[in-house]
Amino acid sequence: MTAAGHWPSVGVVIPTRNRPELLRRAVAGIVAQDYPGPVRTIVVFDQHDPDVSLCRGGERPLDVLPNLRRPGLAGARNTGIVALDTDLVAFCDDDDMWRPTKLRRQVHALQQRPQAEFCTCAIEVEFGDRLTPRLAGASLIGLDDLVRSRMAMLHSSTFLVRRSAFAPDEMGLVAEDAPGSQNEDWDLLLRAARRGEIVHADEPLVRVLWGRSSMFAYEYATKMASLRWMMSRHPEIAASTTGAGRVYGQLACWSAATGNRRDAWRWTKAAMRSNWREPRAAIALAAVTGVVKVESVLGALHRRGHGI
Repeated sequence: MTAAGHWPSVGVVIPTRNRPELLRRAVAGIVAQDYPGPVRTIVVFDQHDPDVSLCRGGERPLDVLPNLRRPGLAGARNTGIVALDTDLVAFCDDDDMWRPTKLRRQVHALQQRPQAEFCTCAIEVEFGDRLTPRLAGASLIGLDDLVRSRMAMLHSSTFLVRRSAFAPDEMGLVAEDAPGSQNEDWDLLLRAARRGEIVHADEPLVRVLWGRSSMFAYEYATKMASLRWMMSRHPEIAASTTGAGRVYGQLACWSAATGNRRDAWRWTKAAMRSNWREPRAAIALAAVTGVVKVESVLGALHRRGHGI
């Protein structure tokens, strides 16, 4: 609660594209929140017409909008952010679902640190019939943490941000020039962490659906382009032996998955020069030599709630 005893208003942005059944599950999770304060949801339909049957009034109103900005996930999120006038803004992807206590626990954590702008929480990964919790093991996340690792448990569906931070002269909106709207969430986390530590509620308050339902599951060229975009946008990643090794290892794996042996070798060498212990270099090497397929490794990792 605030000092005045009032719970701040929360606006929830759900970007969606052609996944009506999953979307309704995500909306149900928001409606079921035990949060005592006002909650407003905006569903932004990207590259197709809004479903007005979703609209509702009452204490938990829901509105629908078309994506009025650049096509893609980032533009859809920004459309929702700009349309809101709430104290806080939360993200929820259309294939994810919040636990009933999610907002209340996060708002409480954020209010314990009045200067903080950004709050996340842990997740549980749903892959097939298996659920795997992913915890951070910390209540505060700093810039160095995010440079060394993407920290997958800090998923976009866990983001809760003071709306004022999205102003152009502050943190700013979601980056719409991210290739394929990939890694825009990591970019936003890094920009937020430059301004101050991120508050983290280390409980799995969001269920994240992994696998082929993802819009980006096997778009390797886009994955590689977004990683190179991140490296150019955040030079501190390249300056970190662990962070650079991780990204180079991913580039090696995605290159191997596309059959580009030359680039796979090049990025594998770069990963090992940065961090000889980087496990993704070994995965890429095994894929290049035909020992394994990247997809097989990725599937095994997803079953355990992890990725490459």
